[in-house]
Amino acid sequence: MVKQLRDIPISVLDLAPIVEGGTAADSLQNTLDLARHAEGWGYKRYWLAEHHNMTGIASSATSVVIGHVAAGTKSIRVGSGGIMLSNHAPLMIAEQFGTLESLFPGRIDLGLGRAPGSDQAAARALRRGLGSDGSEFPEQLSELRAYFDPDGAGSRPLGVRATPGEGLNVPIWLLGSSGFSAQLAGQLGLPFAFASHFAPDYLLPALHLYRTSFKPSAVLDKPHVMVGLGVTAADTTAAARWLATSQQQQFLNIIRGRTGKLQPPVDDMEPLWSPQERALLLDKQKYSIAGDKNAIKERLLQILEETEADEFIIASQIYDHTARLRSYELVAELIKEN
Repeated sequence: MVKQLRDIPISVLDLAPIVEGGTAADSLQNTLDLARHAEGWGYKRYWLAEHHNMTGIASSATSVVIGHVAAGTKSIRVGSGGIMLSNHAPLMIAEQFGTLESLFPGRIDLGLGRAPGSDQAAARALRRGLGSDGSEFPEQLSELRAYFDPDGAGSRPLGVRATPGEGLNVPIWLLGSSGFSAQLAGQLGLPFAFASHFAPDYLLPALHLYRTSFKPSAVLDKPHVMVGLGVTAADTTAAARWLATSQQQQFLNIIRGRTGKLQPPVDDMEPLWSPQERALLLDKQKYSIAGDKNAIKERLLQILEETEADEFIIASQIYDHTARLRSYELVAELIKEN
């Protein structure tokens, strides 16, 4: 059966952007406001991302912000997109998400990544081993899953149990931007989410690897893929492209090794980037879409055909909060209409 857009659940990936001239308090208030609107518009999940030492992102204490959003909403699933497991003791994450699931039963997702989500200075502050290359992730994941499983004692330290956590059903997703987590998710029979909004070249190979390595499990009987997209929607394509220059400035800073707050849109990017930077940035944004409803619909249909995704999750780095709300509203409308 050919999938239709109306059959594809859509979700929100929120980096809790701190905009130029704004504060973290403003950002967290806007996060809750967006989550409440997204719930009303029919979005399935609201995920928050863990990043550290970034002055433009307010979701570093990801579990705390998840609790903030879940407490202020009623039905939308709330979770991490993702928790960077290398930064944490698996027991702590089991306890944190066990607590969240106990407070908000049936609404919590635990998306896990193996990247640090930080630079080396922040890694030292987080007490991570600087020699870590992510290879310990499968072992950490096994220990974490064992804390939730009353029968999983073999993968956790003798005599150590997670309370709250043990016996609770907290769905675990693996997140990735390469093939490592794709293959691991397939082998373990877990759902997989790919960050194509910043690693577009690896999207299709990673999905192929996930699907070909998939083994049915108690969690899933067949592969389940969520594709991450950058979307800036507005009532006109010209307005959307103007709004999207905030995200382009953010990508440009990343290319240059800088961090900072989300900047206002500009009328012209040409004075800000070199030809080489422009080419690199536009290549990185193959799965970032800016346009009106018709343009967004056309590209979403293309991506759905390419990926056969089971879900989409959308990140929208838009400076003005009202415009950001409108972007998510337009996407929800076009999904329902198609």
